[in-house]
Parts: sequence; C-alpha cells; structure tokens
Amino acid sequence: MSSGNEILYIKGEKNTEVKEPNVTLGDILTMECSNSSIMNRIKPLRILKIPKKEQHRYVVSVLKIIECIHREIPGLQIQNEGESDLIITYEGEKKRNAIWQGIKVVVVAGITFIGAAFSIMAFNNDVSVTKMFSRIYLLLTGEESNGFTLIELTYCIGLIVGILIFFNHLGRKKFTADPTPMEVEMRLYENDIQETLIEAYTRKEKEVDVD
Repeated sequence: MSSGNEILYIKGEKNTEVKEPNVTLGDILTMECSNSSIMNRIKPLRILKIPKKEQHRYVVSVLKIIECIHREIPGLQIQNEGESDLIITYEGEKKRNAIWQGIKVVVVAGITFIGAAFSIMAFNNDVSVTKMFSRIYLLLTGEESNGFTLIELTYCIGLIVGILIFFNHLGRKKFTADPTPMEVEMRLYENDIQETLIEAYTRKEKEVDVD
C-alpha cells in the first residue's frame, strides 16, 4: 500500500485516562486520514503495557508515537494537531462503595462549611461589622440595637445570594453557561500538575519508550 501522498492527522489530549493495561494508539489519540485503512492499521497498535503493580501515570512524547507509526507504515506523513507530550493515567476498574462515597461527601462538606463560616466570622470581626450595624441602626431609628435587627437579616440574605451568584450554581443547577470559579481554579490546578509532571519526566529522561 502506497502511503507517500497520504497525511495522517493526530491529536492527543494532555491527560488521558485509560481503563485497560494494554494501551493502544486508538485509546489516546484522535485520528483523521482520507484513507480509512491506514487508521484501521494504526489504532490497534499497542503503545504501552502497564504492569498491575506499577505507577499509574506515564508521559509519552508524540515523537515516540510517530516513531511507532512509522515502524508500521514507513513514509507516512503525520501532522500533529495536539500536545507534544501526553500523560497517560491508568485508573483500572474500580468498584465504587456508595457508603464510603457518602461519608467522604459529608466530611468534605462539613470541613468546607466550617472553614467558610470561620472565614466569614473572622472577616466580620476584623472590620467590626457588628459595631457598624449598631451605629447605622442607632442613626436610623434612634434606638440601641440588640444585635438581631432587619439590618443583620438583610446582610445574611445578601451574603447567601452573593455567594450563590459568585459561584454560579445551586446544587447541580447552573445559573449561566459559564464555568464556575471553582471549575476554573480546578482546571488551573490540573494544568499546573500536568505541566509539572511533564517537566519532571523530561528532566529525568523518564518518558516512556513505545513498545
């Protein structure tokens, strides 16, 4: 089969999760070629075999992938449209324990609630919100505040509404199509981890050699 005039376009995400220990190019790449038989030959090519007791993250250079493809089809033109280094995360098949998942959700929610409440109380004490509300109430009504007035009530309601609007969702319902600030921060955190992992593997020359 002549492949000199054929171009194979490949695209790999920075981090791809796999469930099977035998990782093929079709598992980690999106491919496009005018000749479908070329893709049918390349997709089953094994790029990595993960031992059961080995580490669960690997970094593969796209140059190693191109080398693997050229061993199968010499002379094939390859155009990379994705990342130059790919992270393969092996998760395997895990059985989810509903009780354990529920416990983790309760613990995380409790820690988050306590931390947020402490932060709000610490802020209110730092800026003397109680004294400020007492003075405002005294100026408006001419009476001393007992600490539980309409001002405190509207402040609490406004605080809740402001938090919901800022985080852009209530439960599973999002107010707009935009990502929430938490989603943005989590994405930035994931990108930092991935970049650090790739740099660490590259410096130590521990990128995975293809089979």
